Amino acid sequence: MEPNTLKIQESIEEAAQLIVASKKTIAFTGAGISVESGIPDFRGPDGIWSKIDTKYLEIDYFMRHGEICWPVIYEVFFKPLSNAQPNPAHHILAWMEHRNLLSGVITQNIDNLHHKAGNKTIVEFHGNTRRLTCPKCGRQTEADFSKLAFPPLCPQCRHILKPDFVFFGESIPFSAWHGTEELLKDSELMLVIGTTGAVFPAGQIPRQAKQNGTRIIEINLNPSEYTRDVTDIFIQQPASNVLIQLKEILSNFHR
Repeated sequence: MEPNTLKIQESIEEAAQLIVASKKTIAFTGAGISVESGIPDFRGPDGIWSKIDTKYLEIDYFMRHGEICWPVIYEVFFKPLSNAQPNPAHHILAWMEHRNLLSGVITQNIDNLHHKAGNKTIVEFHGNTRRLTCPKCGRQTEADFSKLAFPPLCPQCRHILKPDFVFFGESIPFSAWHGTEELLKDSELMLVIGTTGAVFPAGQIPRQAKQNGTRIIEINLNPSEYTRDVTDIFIQQPASNVLIQLKEILSNFHR
């Protein structure tokens, strides 16, 4: 093995040992875990924010110009997600939960892929694209991706529906904060996967975990806001590569 390859393998084996020893392990995921499913991330030269004006995702602008915002939202979010499927990283996190090696996932993603993969305990910190909410009467409906190219109307009051994810200018829902706190409570280990840590307030979650005494395993293609002063083990590899190897090791253990 090349020295760097050997170091990565040693880090993966150490991570597996920590997972087996941990009484409560949780995962914190960002856009990077879904790139292998064909979903672009938000930042960078080819990221979503390089292609659209963020005003379409500002809640005040949406409330005034929902009919203008919807075609953009459909093209950027619903159309790419309509056929997106979980990749091995998502499936292995679900496998870990089923094996009692993972207590749950906190995700910044709105792509529903953890749900599709089979995770049961999921905190969708920024919401999801499975539901639509009426800003006027509060009624929620399931999103039919095939009918969202045009502004969908509330079946009750006929107001333009809003995707059930957090827009700029909106607060994080209480349920997301509460679910996060419940997963952080007594956690001994956190897998940080595919996130730079640049988004606030979500980016503070691993820091809060660290302050609570949780050890941090980071899996990212590049160093992040956490790597230097929060992370205990940094594995600089694609998420699926690492999790496939982790599963091979963890399969030898029973819990």
